[in-house]
Amino acid sequence: MKSFTASTLFALSLAASTAAHGWMGTLTVGGKAYKGNEPVEQTPNGAPSVIRQIANNLPVKDTTSPDLTCGRSAKPAALTATAAPGDTLQIDWRTLAAGGNWFHDVGPMMTYLASCGSESCEKFDASGAKWFKIDEQGLLADGTWAQAKLDNGSPASVTLPSNLKAGNYLLRHEIIALHTAQSEGGAEFYPNCAQLTVTGSGTATASADEMVSLPGAYKPTDAGILINVYDMTGAYKFPGPAVASFVKGGSSSGSGSGNPPASPPASEPSSTKAGSAPSKTGSTSAPTSTSSGSGSPSGSGGSKTCKGKRTASRRRFSTQEMQEVRAESARAPVSVPEPAAVRRHLHRFGARSF
Repeated sequence: MKSFTASTLFALSLAASTAAHGWMGTLTVGGKAYKGNEPVEQTPNGAPSVIRQIANNLPVKDTTSPDLTCGRSAKPAALTATAAPGDTLQIDWRTLAAGGNWFHDVGPMMTYLASCGSESCEKFDASGAKWFKIDEQGLLADGTWAQAKLDNGSPASVTLPSNLKAGNYLLRHEIIALHTAQSEGGAEFYPNCAQLTVTGSGTATASADEMVSLPGAYKPTDAGILINVYDMTGAYKFPGPAVASFVKGGSSSGSGSGNPPASPPASEPSSTKAGSAPSKTGSTSAPTSTSSGSGSPSGSGGSKTCKGKRTASRRRFSTQEMQEVRAESARAPVSVPEPAAVRRHLHRFGARSF
């Protein structure tokens, strides 16, 4: 067996994890599915879609970056989906890992709308958009995060407000992965946008003080962004604005309360340090080792065992990806994950033994 240093294994785990970052693969509106494209890096000439194609699947980590609007270098899409107030939206997130399911499982999901005005959203420049929130989903009653359901291929589900004013809207769905959010700059943002035309006779919209700019609405030190989710007390505080007051009942029923499980989470594992997260070991007890890109709230019983069918896509990592991997490795704490923990992380992507 070949010998690797812990730092080398850590860098390899980061490289492997780039295959698990994702994008909005399919948007289903009122039962009609609209397929998105893989990032430009994989599919340079994507098919016409209602979903704005992103340049690559890497996370946004800078809260001041223009990529926080709709994803990395997202461009207007060619089509627009028709929706009615009260329609259910199902948002399927995909990754480059074989099987394509989302990978991360701790952190919130939030949904915003921005009016495109009188012009079609195909021509709308999102950099000047004013966004209002219609949904936020965090911890569920069983202590797991709503985001974790994506890991098994389930789509995120959001309901358009039943009184929403008719017009052209940009839909922004965002996942924030908090597995390494214990240190500033560790949170990973995954936004993606789609274009809607909302029909009907609704007249409701958000007030000016409920609208925000993105970037602009988040700070890297916000309570819901700089946080150790493995030692969290009290309710999770969603970043950004509150759900717009006209949205009946606030956030979606049963999914947006952000409240922790009824019983308090277990104390932080002694091996958990800033910038790292407990690995999933298949046990319902608190994790005891660290690993990048994994973890669930202590005592939730929501840890996942390895799925043999989830193997890494055979592709070359881009220059940009490798630069980010090296940068992450350079910033890693001196106490990097133990080799065994990293091997478990790589195994999730089907990596062979070293």
